[in-house]
Amino acid sequence: MRGKDLSHGEGRPSRHERVPAPEDGVRLNACVRLQQRLSAVRAWPLWELPHWLVAYIITVSAAYGAALALAAATSRSSLRDVLLFGALLLCITATVELTKRCGENAGVIKDVYAVWELPIVILLPPVFALCAPLYRIALTQWRVRQAPAHKRVFTVSAIGLSYGLALLTFHAMTHVLIGPGSRLPAHVSGWLVAVAAAATVQWAANQALVLPAIKSADPGLRTRDLLFAREKVQNDVTELCVAVLVTLGIAITPLTIVFALPFVTLLQRSVRHAQLLTASRIDSKTGLLNAGTWEREAASEVARAVRTRTPLALVLIDIDRFKLVNDLHGHLAGDTALRAIAHTLRIFLREYDLAGRFGGEEFALLLPQTGAADARQIAERLRGHIAATPISITDDPSAEPLQVTVSVGVAALGVSWNRVTGSQLTDLLAGADNALYRAKNAGRNNVSMITETEIDGTASRQQGSLNG
Repeated sequence: MRGKDLSHGEGRPSRHERVPAPEDGVRLNACVRLQQRLSAVRAWPLWELPHWLVAYIITVSAAYGAALALAAATSRSSLRDVLLFGALLLCITATVELTKRCGENAGVIKDVYAVWELPIVILLPPVFALCAPLYRIALTQWRVRQAPAHKRVFTVSAIGLSYGLALLTFHAMTHVLIGPGSRLPAHVSGWLVAVAAAATVQWAANQALVLPAIKSADPGLRTRDLLFAREKVQNDVTELCVAVLVTLGIAITPLTIVFALPFVTLLQRSVRHAQLLTASRIDSKTGLLNAGTWEREAASEVARAVRTRTPLALVLIDIDRFKLVNDLHGHLAGDTALRAIAHTLRIFLREYDLAGRFGGEEFALLLPQTGAADARQIAERLRGHIAATPISITDDPSAEPLQVTVSVGVAALGVSWNRVTGSQLTDLLAGADNALYRAKNAGRNNVSMITETEIDGTASRQQGSLNG
């Protein structure tokens, strides 16, 4: 058997051929991995947001990263600082675990972490202040609830930047009120004022940073309800006062942490209890009042209007052919339509109007200080806006949007209507329901109004049927 002559051809690659080198496979695998990573980045939910909001989130996050890098490069810490930081992180961990038991709702969350993080801002080097929210949000993501990464990063960035502003405010205030190098025991009053000012600046800065993102998610959300609702203000002021006192106590002796922990735990429980009470009043699909809460609050408003002889109107709104919407497009599309109409109601109504989801596809509005003519105009504007507004039910921009219409019934309580025929709210509801029935019979996508005389007649017939 003759062997092959590798110098003359067979078994030897020609000069036009190239044997793949091992590094070619390495480069190919690297390219594949890079493409996979780019595809994963393009799939982030962040890119589904409006372009201005994406730019805003990236800007805030980059500013926080720069501030953290600067603080890490300039801060000097001692063993005492590290130990105090570790003790406060343990307290934050305990508070997160308490949150885990109660659960973390979606949306704006009220917590008491500032009680532990304000001492870090005031008493420790800046790098600790900027790292504290990073630790806490990462722990929350791991232990409580998974949320989109861009939301968590933005939250950390907003809190971290607000802590940086608080730190600058504190140093500026102490320089003015106390002077450089002054000791705490001799200037407690001025020191407390500086801490309170820093905490207030932190709250204001954090709210200002997150408000654009919240408003983008729900443009109908009122800033007053978000920031200055009475219960929220009370909770914020309470948390600020406790945080200032805990910071003062820890500045005197770190042993304060041991005595403060039970009080902060109690405060956390009370805040969570208030949130649960609020959640029990709200319809989960629309964010409006649920039927029971709406009826209780509406009954009080009607009784007040009768007592003070002030005008008031009640409006019932029913989605036309809502069952057909669910049958053709699915229940998720129906839920989207409900949320869209609730959003319209929040845009058009006043602060003191009561809006609730009264049934499956029915909404109830109570309009204090509103006469019959104004109530009809409001109802017409709502009907027209809903009919003219397409509702997107998918993420596909090319998909055909959903169009729905509503029928509206209005009953107005005039200043002369003060005869009691049972429950005033029941009578108004019966009148508005009668008007809604007329609107449906008139071809739907209509507004019908019942007069005060007809309300009296309806109530009298109902009372007579009960007596009979």
